[in-house]
This record gives sequence, structure tokens and C-alpha cells, in this order.
Amino acid sequence: MNEEQKLNNPVWYSLAESHKKLALLYNKTHFYDPDYCAFGAFNEIPNKGEDVVAYAKLVPSFFIFGEKPSIPNSLKLTDELLCLQMIVRSRIIISYKDEIVKLEESHREALLGLVKIVYPEYFKSKTADLGNYYGIFKNNQLVAITGERMQMNEFTEVSAVITHPEHIGQGYAKQLVAFTANAIFEQNKIPFLHVAKANIGAVKLYEKLGFETRREISIWNISQ
Repeated sequence: MNEEQKLNNPVWYSLAESHKKLALLYNKTHFYDPDYCAFGAFNEIPNKGEDVVAYAKLVPSFFIFGEKPSIPNSLKLTDELLCLQMIVRSRIIISYKDEIVKLEESHREALLGLVKIVYPEYFKSKTADLGNYYGIFKNNQLVAITGERMQMNEFTEVSAVITHPEHIGQGYAKQLVAFTANAIFEQNKIPFLHVAKANIGAVKLYEKLGFETRREISIWNISQ
């Protein structure tokens, strides 16, 4: 297996490599500590139903990346989100018109407040500890963020591309995605991201920045 093939199962290989200390292992299924993110994946088909039951005791709703999981009747397969996995292979050259700040612990309350408005289902109390996060402030208000989530030895995911609803259309997402991707290149890693296939506007933005679609991947929402 070459390194890029690991992107076919990004949760599994993140938990086997850079985020190994955050892994909860249930037979064939590996999960993140739910304080960081409620993601899981399996490396063999089929997974065991008892694996997801065990994890469901820790968190009421979670997500499996990749192939459709087997689940027992005690749980519900709530939704399938079809995503594009996109990758960029060289630095992004753009002009930054706004100041971009690396977010620290002192910014955590503002970060979580913005996430709660826009993007609450995937973000947990310690998600921002998975990597570096960057933001744009206007009048002392955090109005846009982007950061790093899943990480492997050779790849880091760009994630949490969030802009406050009252500040959309100012080019903040474009700047933050480019800045975050370039920061990943500076770590000698390659940036990738996941975006809902139906989110045409975001897909077009990423394509303009140089991202190309590598594959489609499903995210399965499981709940009690």
C-alpha cells in the first residue's frame, strides 16, 4: 500500500498513526475518543455489531467513515452523507486581505461559540486539540475559522471551514482554507478535506484553490 491509499480510510489510519493515543479499539472497529470527535471506521468487512454498541454507550450519536456499517436493531442508521474527498498537491498562492490569527486556548470560548451556531454536530469539546486552528476577527468578534482534524504521517485534513452567518461573502473561507493548507505544507504534509457532494458552492471554492476530487466517501450517522 502506498501512502496515498491510506486516504481511502482516513479515520482508521489517523488512529493508527498521528492520533494513535486518541484511539478506542473495539475488535474490528476503531473510534476516536468522543471528547475529540465521534468518528469511527473499520478495516475489514463486515464490522461487528457489538463494536458500535460498545461505542454508543459513550456518545448518543456518532459517524462511521467509509463502507456501510453493520448495526444491530438497538441502534439507528440515521443518515448517509455522501462527500467528496479532495486533495491539493502544491502551495496555494493567494493574497490575504485580512489578518489571520492562530487560535490559542484563550480563544476557545469564542471558537466553540461560533461552532455552536454553524456546525455543532461534528465538533466536540476537544476537537480543536486535534491540530492547529486559525481565525479572523472583526471588531473583536471571531467571525470565521478553519483548522486541522484527522492526521496521518503524510496527510492532514483541513476541517471546520466555518463563517458566521452575518459575515458570509467576505472571502474569509477562501483565505483561511488557503492559509491552513499552506501551514500543513510547511509541516511537510499534504492537505486534504471532505465536503458534502451537494455543497456545490464549497466544492467550486476548493477547486479554485487547487483542490481536486480524489474519491467519493460516505459518512454514516448512527444514533440510539
